Amino acid sequence: MSLSEQAYHRIRRMIIELVLEPGAVLREDELKTKLGVGRTPIREALQRLAREQFITVVPRQGMFVSGLDVSELSLLYETRAVLEPYAARLAAARGTDEHWADMAQALRAAEDPQAEPATLLSVDRRCHEIMWDAAGNRFLVDTLDTLYAQSDRLWHMYLADVVDMDHAVAEHVAILDALREGAESGAAELLEAHVRSFDEQVRVAVTARLASPLAGG
Repeated sequence: MSLSEQAYHRIRRMIIELVLEPGAVLREDELKTKLGVGRTPIREALQRLAREQFITVVPRQGMFVSGLDVSELSLLYETRAVLEPYAARLAAARGTDEHWADMAQALRAAEDPQAEPATLLSVDRRCHEIMWDAAGNRFLVDTLDTLYAQSDRLWHMYLADVVDMDHAVAEHVAILDALREGAESGAAELLEAHVRSFDEQVRVAVTARLASPLAGG
């Protein structure tokens, strides 16, 4: 992995996990010191993050971590609700026994009753990544990776302290069964339900937060 790629993943992870919060100013010199890489990899990483809308560039003012407006939740959901089931169909048709063995292994990490929510979210992401790989369409993978990252960011914003991830991860057991059996329609339906469940939880959490007496500050 190149230095630019490493910088990209590290900065994106800081944005997703709210180490760099929405509206935060991004300064190349500070990131260079923090990440221990040169200016060129940092600049290339920031350009890529801007293209993916994690960063907003304001002429003559600088670069800022982009916000996620509540009004955009429906756009994120409707896009994932189309593309994730499509990826599941492709994966059911093209996936290998090795893919499904990898997914089963990933799910075993969620069997620990003491597993932290962040660990369960990591399992959820790994299951999606395996399915994307099994779909065999790199253009689809790039798009879904960005969409999932934005969903991951929403989880950290609204759900990390209030939602139990056990159910979300458990849904992947049924999804894995459908994928392994090559049940394209079944896998697609399960993936759509999985994405819809996440969307509904975010909406409930956002509504509760906006209704809170503390919401105004």
